[in-house]
Amino acid sequence: MTYRSKVLLIYTGGTIGMNRNPHTGALEPFDFEHLLYNVPELKQFDTQIDTYQFDPPIDSSDMSPRHWTDLSHCIADHYNDYDGFIVLHGTDTMAYTASALSYMLENLTKPVIITGSQLPIGQLRTDGKENLITAVEIATARDEEGHAMVPEVGIYFGGHLLRGNRTTKQSAEEFNAFESFNYPHLVNAGVNITYHRERMLKPDWEKPMTPHFRLDNNVIIFSLFPGIREDLIRHIIHTPNLKAIVMRTFGSGNAPQSPWLLKALREGTRNGKVIVNISQCMQGAVEMSRYDCGFHLQEAGVVSGYDQTVESAVTKLMFLQSHYPDDPDTIRRLMGQSLRGEITV
Repeated sequence: MTYRSKVLLIYTGGTIGMNRNPHTGALEPFDFEHLLYNVPELKQFDTQIDTYQFDPPIDSSDMSPRHWTDLSHCIADHYNDYDGFIVLHGTDTMAYTASALSYMLENLTKPVIITGSQLPIGQLRTDGKENLITAVEIATARDEEGHAMVPEVGIYFGGHLLRGNRTTKQSAEEFNAFESFNYPHLVNAGVNITYHRERMLKPDWEKPMTPHFRLDNNVIIFSLFPGIREDLIRHIIHTPNLKAIVMRTFGSGNAPQSPWLLKALREGTRNGKVIVNISQCMQGAVEMSRYDCGFHLQEAGVVSGYDQTVESAVTKLMFLQSHYPDDPDTIRRLMGQSLRGEITV
């Protein structure tokens, strides 16, 4: 008897499952079964596709760590029942969700493919159909040994599968809405689907997937800019309960050499705060020893985020803070290590 693969399709919300209100012109969520009705091509797969819907659907701008925990529970609870998982999600915070899930699902041996669309699936020119159909095909792909071709969290959009924690939304207009600027594509889907196996994570197939459900969101992101005010930075640094800061710097990790800024950062690290240096540039890595201003940040206790995305850095901090709540030194050390392929080693 031929084995029939099984996929769980998890609908969280987002443009892909919306319809335009004829009276207001605004996009509103509609019944998930109507979404499946608009993609009859799914019936051509020799795959059992089951569905789970967040009720009510969530606009991705309202996504939160609580919802990431719900997703982690949903996947963990059904992990042994399915060959792969597809998460339909709004585009605005998709990269944050993909990054968070990559940390929360340790030793992932099955695909978790996150996708969505720029246009509702009921519209004639929608990109949602191709994104969903190809995501199903990738989620069920197996190698000659029966292992998943993509054993990690990925974002599929515009003909490419990208590592989830390497991805950033690059356009609000184009169908090719996402890119992983510091890591090559995992899969390219054209006439043929090309899997780049050498780029994939290598799980321990003999060990189970270990889910995690705790996150600590006592973290903030701020960007440096010419003219940034001392009083505002000091207010952030000394915020009660704040444990970590993702500081978006210039170029390869540079910051003004203002004595007050270095003093404030030094005070923050001495008080146990983890301050991570992430470049404002879309491509490239932080190299704090390259210029004198970056070296002074090191002396102030700031740690390099290397070539991580902002989305990856902030969710990684949430994950690590929940596991090492009173150990900032361990968090600083692990922020410089690749846990799920988020850093180029």
